[in-house]
Amino acid sequence: MSESVSEAEIAGTAERAEPRSEPPVVAAPECDPAAPAPLNLPRTPTGDAEVDARLARLADADHLATDGHVEVYEDVHRGLRDALTALDARPGPPGHPF
Repeated sequence: MSESVSEAEIAGTAERAEPRSEPPVVAAPECDPAAPAPLNLPRTPTGDAEVDARLARLADADHLATDGHVEVYEDVHRGLRDALTALDARPGPPGHPF
């Protein structure tokens, strides 16, 4: 028995072998890393219309460059702080000082 293989046998084997399938090439979406991109974070309603409106304002930052976020965040913070302060206000006539 000979262990040598003829070139014809090698060529025949190559023809019978199944062609390799290449993985499909998926084009990467065009992306501008400097462009604003929404975070798409879910916002759960709180049940307080004023607070929900302030939290909805956060979505405005999704369309701004990073340096524009500060203005939106400060506005939302100011509104939420005012809402919390209003909770501390006592309803009715002012109380007597002690």
